[in-house]
Amino acid sequence: MGGSGESLARPPRRCSEPLIPPTWAETAESIAYDSATWPPPIALVCGPGNSGKSTFSRLLLNTLLKRYKRVGYLDTDVGQPEFATPGCVSLHIVDKHTPQGMHSCFFFGDVCAKKDPKAHLNYICTLYDYFLINYHQFEEVDDPGKAPVLPLVVNTSGWVKGTGYVTLVEMLRHMSPTHVVQIRVSPESKNLPSGKFWSDGNQNTPVNVIEIHGTGNDASVRSVSTKREARIMRDIRIISYFRQCLPRDFKISTYTELRRCLASVAPIGLHLSTIKIVHLHCQ
Repeated sequence: MGGSGESLARPPRRCSEPLIPPTWAETAESIAYDSATWPPPIALVCGPGNSGKSTFSRLLLNTLLKRYKRVGYLDTDVGQPEFATPGCVSLHIVDKHTPQGMHSCFFFGDVCAKKDPKAHLNYICTLYDYFLINYHQFEEVDDPGKAPVLPLVVNTSGWVKGTGYVTLVEMLRHMSPTHVVQIRVSPESKNLPSGKFWSDGNQNTPVNVIEIHGTGNDASVRSVSTKREARIMRDIRIISYFRQCLPRDFKISTYTELRRCLASVAPIGLHLSTIKIVHLHCQ
């Protein structure tokens, strides 16, 4: 994690807050406030890397929170998740703009889904099914004891070629989204096919496919600094996760201090019979 006195990783500096295009705001509003949408929307956001998927997903989440008290957020990006620790596929039930903790998650064990696409897809589908069973059952909507039906935002990774494309297609076929938001960039070769590219003719659920243009630099330009920033952000997320184990009054400014503080925490003892060992990404 660095040298003995190396300072903790800091977020990369940004020149300004991201600008939200009017078309993005209009799209989020149309999904959240479409009076014809019942049950509440299940919106999946997809597109190539660095196109703005996470930014739009967060915009859509905040827009939905204006109408609904709680919103589901399924994050399938193990490399750069919005709220979770890197290496996890996570489901969040959000009731405020900055959620605390994860509702349910699977530890994937890597920041790249290419390590085990089948396990990655299985985790995603399992969390989605869990959400449907617990938060999207609307047959007994008049039952006062029934939990309210929640909308869901599904944020996907930028891996949309080769096996990544196949995984996305299988994901969409398993789910029943009311909206699929596809973010498109330049050059065109980076983009997913237009329309219902995942459909094999067996999906009868109506879906609204919305195409919007990405923001920022050309997606064909992925500089070394951009990759470095992604690594720094992952380090910060992991540090923040383990920082929760320590008292708030601990002042930590270097990796050495963090390591020493973590080593000072009394470990929790568990019976060996309660532990299940799972080998990830076995060849």
